[in-house]
Amino acid sequence: MALLDVRNLTTRFHTRNGIVHAVEDVSFSVEAGKALGIVGESGSGKSVTCYSLLGLIPQPPGRIHAGTAMFDGLDLLKAKESQLRKIRGKRISMIFQDPMTSLNPYLRIGDQLTEPLEIHEGIRGRKALDRAIQSLAEVGIPDPEKRIQAYPHEFSGGMRQRVMIAMALITRPELLICDEPTTALDVTVQKQVLDLIRDRQRELGTAVIFITHDLAVVSEVCDVVNVMYAGRIVESAPKDELFAKPLHAYTRSLLKSIPAIHDKGEDLYTIPGLPPNLANPVPGCDFRPRNTLGDAKLCLTDRHPKLVEHGARHFVQDCPGCLSTN
Repeated sequence: MALLDVRNLTTRFHTRNGIVHAVEDVSFSVEAGKALGIVGESGSGKSVTCYSLLGLIPQPPGRIHAGTAMFDGLDLLKAKESQLRKIRGKRISMIFQDPMTSLNPYLRIGDQLTEPLEIHEGIRGRKALDRAIQSLAEVGIPDPEKRIQAYPHEFSGGMRQRVMIAMALITRPELLICDEPTTALDVTVQKQVLDLIRDRQRELGTAVIFITHDLAVVSEVCDVVNVMYAGRIVESAPKDELFAKPLHAYTRSLLKSIPAIHDKGEDLYTIPGLPPNLANPVPGCDFRPRNTLGDAKLCLTDRHPKLVEHGARHFVQDCPGCLSTN
């Protein structure tokens, strides 16, 4: 049974320049102990999808137009702010993309780590501080008894990211949302962070949603992968199936863009053009102007492609041009 079941999520931003269709008709589910990867270029709707679930979309200009997100019998999209406050940071935690802007520069690390314990579990004083020190030790920060008194600027980027992970996991959440947690980290620290999240997942049975544009990260930590483009899921499949048999032209383009698959001296493949303007959507296939690995002449022009099941747990948009192999 799914821990989180999202159906037909649609989120739009009403701006002076028009309505931005950021997320359109997105559906997925996450099971306890499993990891779901959401991949795609910047602006594809990955982060907005997850921010919508936790009520973190600024309203206005944002507005959730449709959909449900069932979490233990509660529809997160229709929940009151008081209900969401009890869930955020307790049962569902989030690791944000930039720890330097997510951590309060004026508060010591210890104060920020103990805050979720005080709010959600009523634990204060020495008991809360001991839990915070233990949490820092679990994420591999040396000398946690001393470092807990430090301020965020006294930590390196990798250490700040570890603090964010410790803060997200200190209340033992059932669902952890990771919004590109390794973007600004070097390769060595990136692997340490990924191993840490995976270890916590195994030990606590936590479900994980991993938002990233890095397919190498997805191949390492995720069980199922959703590929998003222009606010929609264009392909969804178990990780091994997706990497072995990518069907949509956009998925194939992303995989072909991985530097490691190119021979030395070979030109790096890049997807031509830019993603569409979501404030001015047009009928038909969003990927048609950039489709070089399929047959753009066959792409739909009269309607948006629908996500259909192509095989066991493998879903892909039904655009003939994107399914064609050139």
